Amino acid sequence: MALHRLTTITIGVPNVAETAAYYAEFGLSRNGETSFTTADGGEQLRLTHSPTRRLVELGIGAEDPDDLHRIASRLARLGAAHRLADGRLTATDPGTGVTVTIAPSPQISRAAEPAPHYNGPGRTDRVDARAPGVLRETPVTPRKLGHVVLGSIDQEGSQRFFTEGLGFKSSDEVPGIAAFLRCSSDHHNVLIQPAPVPYLHHTSWEVEDVDEIGRGAHHMLLGHPERHVWGLGRHHIGSNFFWYLKDPAGNFSEYYSDLDCIVNDAIWKPEVFADLRALYNWGPPVPPSFIEPEDLGALMTGAHSS
Repeated sequence: MALHRLTTITIGVPNVAETAAYYAEFGLSRNGETSFTTADGGEQLRLTHSPTRRLVELGIGAEDPDDLHRIASRLARLGAAHRLADGRLTATDPGTGVTVTIAPSPQISRAAEPAPHYNGPGRTDRVDARAPGVLRETPVTPRKLGHVVLGSIDQEGSQRFFTEGLGFKSSDEVPGIAAFLRCSSDHHNVLIQPAPVPYLHHTSWEVEDVDEIGRGAHHMLLGHPERHVWGLGRHHIGSNFFWYLKDPAGNFSEYYSDLDCIVNDAIWKPEVFADLRALYNWGPPVPPSFIEPEDLGALMTGAHSS
């Protein structure tokens, strides 16, 4: 695959300072007042002022400069406007309103670590010791940006832009509701859903394991119960554990772990889902505000509601 990961995102919000404080507490490391890094991915989040919340730019890493020319050719065949200059390719998807920037970027490399020891029926992998997850005291630190979920006023067109134009692959699909697309071995890096207005539904950040999801959410909710959106649970599509929170601008942010990994396209068979597994395998009931964010009407009229 010519593409190999999400590199960075730029989110536009009306309340930059307040939103920046949230993501610092979320566990991202400040790289200036409005820029943040993850443990493995480097600088992966930038905040900028915008009258309403939205994803302004999505950065994607390519293997080498030749990949940019091949992608440019596909975009041209698709009739999508684009610009190739200064070692980067830029194109805007009309359906989501997001400008995508593709440039050669190093892959994320991380040494393999021992799997955690879990005890279970008839299996004692950890003896005479407490579970590491209950002994952790350091702040939760996301390892990388995993995926973004975007509302599109033309879902089919946006899906073609990312697959036929940029070269993303389809992992799974809920017809007319969600297309799970990947540019890496992760199950999905971009999810496109139909919407009456282009908007950012959520960003998703990988942490070590389900203990880190719980610890991170517990920390974020202390004194701020209004941040809770949905969790703890486990998705069926993608298989990941999840917990969703809401930033001060109204964007959802997800801690996740244990996402499906696709390294052999010949083995993985994309499925079409049409039942509740499209949303989750287990967890609390899906809140209506997750399906239709409370400020969606305000976004449609161009007004801000946080």
